[in-house]
Amino acid sequence: MEKLSVALNLNKVPESWTKVAYLSKKNLLTWLDDVVQRCDQLARWSEEFVTPTVLWLSGLFNPMSFLTAIMQITARASGLPLDDMCLKSDVRNELDAEEIPEPAEGGAYVNGFSLEGAGWELGRNGEQGYLTEMVLKELSPVLPVVHVTSIRKSERTVVGMYACPVYFTTDRGQANFVTSFDIAMESEDSDDKYWILSGVALFLSPE
Repeated sequence: MEKLSVALNLNKVPESWTKVAYLSKKNLLTWLDDVVQRCDQLARWSEEFVTPTVLWLSGLFNPMSFLTAIMQITARASGLPLDDMCLKSDVRNELDAEEIPEPAEGGAYVNGFSLEGAGWELGRNGEQGYLTEMVLKELSPVLPVVHVTSIRKSERTVVGMYACPVYFTTDRGQANFVTSFDIAMESEDSDDKYWILSGVALFLSPE
């Protein structure tokens, strides 16, 4: 009880709670707000058992299970082995999920990603945006809604793309790793080593 009281007074999530919770480095107040949003999404989802038009991926306890399900559904529909499938991520130009009225015809629209080490330039005239230099004082820019689908590994495009790791928190490391998204660079001539050395990554639960 003393440890619990001290943690609450210091605006920290008590250790006894974190043992059974999801990975997070948020303070107590923002953590509680995060929990409420997670519960709200699950409550809305379970009312009619219809996947949200844009799923807040950060609000899932195990987001990789949802992404794997996208690959499984595509593999079964196409009669392909699951081991032959990979994820394809197309970053749209809508920052607000409310701007997308209809669910994706294939795969799913997801959001809740924050960038670190780079900025994001929105696309124009229907074109996809791309990685850019960080904007001053904008340390964790929000990535727009991402359309995640599944394709065969042989169809994966690597030219002009950066294989961006996705983590739960800024601690990174294998325990925090979720998956990897191929996101666009400015041109096909761009060198992904620049972004690798910059430590560019996506996070589901930044501080």
